[in-house]
Amino acid sequence: MPAWVQWVAGLLALYALYCLSIFLLQRPVLFPRRLIDMQAVSGFPIPDHEKYFLNTKYGPVEAWFILPKTSVKPAPVVIFGHGNAEVIDFWPTILEPFTRWGIGVLLVEYPGYGRSAGTPSQTRISEAFVAAWDAIAQRPDVDSEKILFFGRSLGAAAVCDLSLKRPSCALILMSAFTRVRDFTDRYALPGFFVRDPFDNLSAVKGYPNPVLVIHGENDEIVPCAHGRALARNARLGSLITYDCGHNDCPPDWPRFWKDIRPFVLEALKSCESISPADYRSQP
Repeated sequence: MPAWVQWVAGLLALYALYCLSIFLLQRPVLFPRRLIDMQAVSGFPIPDHEKYFLNTKYGPVEAWFILPKTSVKPAPVVIFGHGNAEVIDFWPTILEPFTRWGIGVLLVEYPGYGRSAGTPSQTRISEAFVAAWDAIAQRPDVDSEKILFFGRSLGAAAVCDLSLKRPSCALILMSAFTRVRDFTDRYALPGFFVRDPFDNLSAVKGYPNPVLVIHGENDEIVPCAHGRALARNARLGSLITYDCGHNDCPPDWPRFWKDIRPFVLEALKSCESISPADYRSQP
């Protein structure tokens, strides 16, 4: 066998080994749950909340419902998905302004994170979020026609996926990527190697209601071009950018709440004129 053929065969074998390694390691990278120090998390202040353990094929998955600070019932609800190196314990205090606006907050954990059973994947996260929507929507103190979805980073992908299966008034996507396959060029990999594609771009293209995209102009993990593409391709998309990166977005939470409040209130108001038939709800 000529030397050049052996050389090419060796390169192909190394590339195949490289692809196999990436294929096997991509979930620990996408879902770095073992890096979360749950002992440190246990000291976080947590407001009064109701705890759910959602039944899934993979075991119980935790969710917290933080009641709105209002007597008006039924109340709107935000379903929130957190980032890939976080747990629901991080977010109750940060998201407290929603409850002051009279909106309940449902924090949904990922399978295999925190105190939840199973292991994470797109399919399993999707099942957990659908179960969470179904649980919260049947409560008599919740207005099931006024549910908003809000997600950060991986959580944006979780709620985009949920938007394909259950109705909502609006999407709020912070530091969101277009789809996982758009990162494969960095690693010289074919797109079909992606095990959890999370195609947010396709989700927003078909979403009938308002989409607010929030992104850091200096995001070093998910470039701002992803956020711009999502806002541009949504039917009713808008974009807010901040001078920040990925993990420090937004850089000023009081400003953030001031910026998104008009969008949230207008989205809830517009829900009153939306027929359930307008949603892309499916079982």
